[in-house]
Order: sequence, then C-alpha cells, then structure tokens
Amino acid sequence: MIEFYQNLPDYVGPIAFSIGSFSMYWYSLMWLVAFGVVYFLLLWRIKKGEGVYDKNFIQDVVANSLIGALIGGRLGYVIFYDLPYYIAHPLQIVSPYDFVIGEWVGIYGMSYHGGVIGVALAIVWTARKKQKSILGVLDFIAPVAPIGYMFGRIGNFLNAELVGRVTTSPFGMYFNGGSTLRHPSQLYEAFLEGIVLFIVLWNLRNRGLPKGVMTALYLVGYALTRFIVEFFRQPDEHLGFIIGTWTMGQLLSLIMFAIGVSMLVSIYIKNKKN
Repeated sequence: MIEFYQNLPDYVGPIAFSIGSFSMYWYSLMWLVAFGVVYFLLLWRIKKGEGVYDKNFIQDVVANSLIGALIGGRLGYVIFYDLPYYIAHPLQIVSPYDFVIGEWVGIYGMSYHGGVIGVALAIVWTARKKQKSILGVLDFIAPVAPIGYMFGRIGNFLNAELVGRVTTSPFGMYFNGGSTLRHPSQLYEAFLEGIVLFIVLWNLRNRGLPKGVMTALYLVGYALTRFIVEFFRQPDEHLGFIIGTWTMGQLLSLIMFAIGVSMLVSIYIKNKKN
C-alpha cells in the first residue's frame, strides 16, 4: 500500500482527457472547477439570505475575477519570479511559441500572489461599477475563496509541478520519474490553504464581524498557511532561497500578512473610537 501511495504521481498524468487533437489538462480543468464551486457557494449564500447581492452581480464578480486571476497570476510570475528573463524575452510573457528555440512550449508560470492582486482589482472595479461597498463584497467572498485553492493545488499535484523538498518521510512521493522521495507539498497546500482556511473562515462568516475583518483574516490566514508550507516546497530552481532559508513565496506572504494585520489594527482603532 505504501508503495502505491509513494508512486501515485506515476499513475496519473497531466491530461484529463483528449478529443482528437484537443487535450484538456487537469490544471486547467481544476481552475474551472475552482471558480465554479466558488460561484455556486456564493449563490448558496445569497439564497440563504447571507448577502444583499443578486445573481447577476455575482456572475460579474466571478467572471471578472477569473480574468483578473489569469492576468494577475501571469504578470505576478513575470515580475516576482523571473523579471530579468522576461525583460529579455517579452514576447514569452503572452506567447506560447518560443522564438529563440523555434518550438511551441506553452505559457508556463503563474503566481498566487499576483493572481490575488488581479482578483482584488477585478472585485474593486466591479463593486465600484455596481456602486457596492468594496469591503462588503470582499468580506462576502473571502470565506468562500479558499475552497477554490484546494482544487487549484490538486491541479498542481496532478500536473506533477511545484513539488516538495527531498524527504525520508513515508509521506513522501516520487515525482517525474525521480528516485528520491519528495514532500507532496501541493497536497499540503490543498489541505492548509484550502480546507483548513475554508473551515475557519466559513464558520466565522455570520458572526457579525466589523466590515473588513473577514478580508483581513483571509489575508492573515492564507499568509500563515502558505508560509508554513513553503518549508516543505522546493524553491524555484532559478531563484532558490532569497534570504537565508526563506523563499520568494514566504517573502510575499509576509507582505500579505502585514497588510492583513494592519487592516485588523486599523479596524480595531476605528471601532474603539466609535
């Protein structure tokens, strides 16, 4: 049984299904599933009287957030993880064809932190356009968003990417035909950033928290869980460790944590004065 578990990545492939020359990759499918689940959970909240929004508004928010996640995630990877390379090869930011080697290589590289910035901007734009409270909309979405990350990280696992560090732990797995066990850090992220954070925020959603607190708790919660998992995740090969044993993901999570804590302190001071 342990042998099957440790070799599990070899039993799955990155392609979910193929129809003729068209192939649907698990990672792309998981993205769609993630946004679909978030969308239906938001509609469920409306149906239960937990929000003052209508279906059309939620559709706009989710559709714009998907676009924001794709653009922000890609630009975030370019800026945070490999800016010198993309300055030298700007076409590869958006082109799946590598003009240097003359081959189709696809578009690889997405950053969560860039994606969350893109989503936040999309929500701000949609809320302003519809004359809704920005913090109100963010608070409404925050407890639902983490469950989407679970599907995204499972997509990373099925794609055998973002693998963990070498380990001797029985929890380790063999990835990409390797001969050394590695932490399945994608599954750790799916559990902590997805399931655990979702459970915590979901159970706080109707507690009458001051406006902005749910959003701040989301930022703090994600930053903490991501910071922890980064100790098990293999740093990007071209970056390695940035400061000591800290990775780029941890540095970006620290910024995210600081923003969340600042929001909580600001809300506390404001409410205390009132």
